Amino acid sequence: MDNTDLEQTLVLIKPDALKNSLTGYVLSQLSEFHTGLRFAGAKIVHVSDMLAKEHYAEHKGKTFYQTLINYITGRIHYPDAPWKQRVIALVYMGPSAVSKIRSISGPTNPHSARDQCPGCIRSLGTLVPMKDKEGTVIGEYMENLIHASASIEEAEREIKLWFKPNDIPPLMQVYPVEESKEHFYFESSNLHTAYKAGSICLVAPGDPVWTSDMEILRKIAKNEPASDSLESVAAKYMINQGS
Repeated sequence: MDNTDLEQTLVLIKPDALKNSLTGYVLSQLSEFHTGLRFAGAKIVHVSDMLAKEHYAEHKGKTFYQTLINYITGRIHYPDAPWKQRVIALVYMGPSAVSKIRSISGPTNPHSARDQCPGCIRSLGTLVPMKDKEGTVIGEYMENLIHASASIEEAEREIKLWFKPNDIPPLMQVYPVEESKEHFYFESSNLHTAYKAGSICLVAPGDPVWTSDMEILRKIAKNEPASDSLESVAAKYMINQGS
């Protein structure tokens, strides 16, 4: 298989698309017929605050940061229906996967999408005013239906954030994977190598794990500097566990 066939990208069908019954439309636009790309992974995710904050880590501290968190977790569109708060996470694979999906998605800003790329997915989105507690408009945020990785490097980070290795068929796994020989448990932002009451097992011996995740866990367990946060690993291994 040519290396170009192995390029992957992440797509998230966001709560506004789900609420407006646009899932079928999005999937048809991104179908193999239109893109030449194949599904490598798919899952329905109830997005935890931990996962949302890791996904939008680059925006931390910005005015719209908390609104982004509320948006992707579904709290804006389904405030009184938590069982409906979810996104559909997809991995597409094939030649030029990142650029093809970005092109069909269109510009991030829905207004720009309508001007520059009529008919693209995000042209159906909108801009929504953000208000403070007094009702004063303090900015706006984008409801743009889907997320699509912006680069090959970003795609790797995002796929590893939303998907475990065994969420993707073995012959479609393009990032290094290894079998864990250790236990790692998560509890209140702390990592343990033995079970502690109230902790959650992230990884057990025999589990397939992204090699980069194992390196992070081992470093943190030894109190050594790691390439990313504990939450960046824990968020995915705790997807859909509890509320």
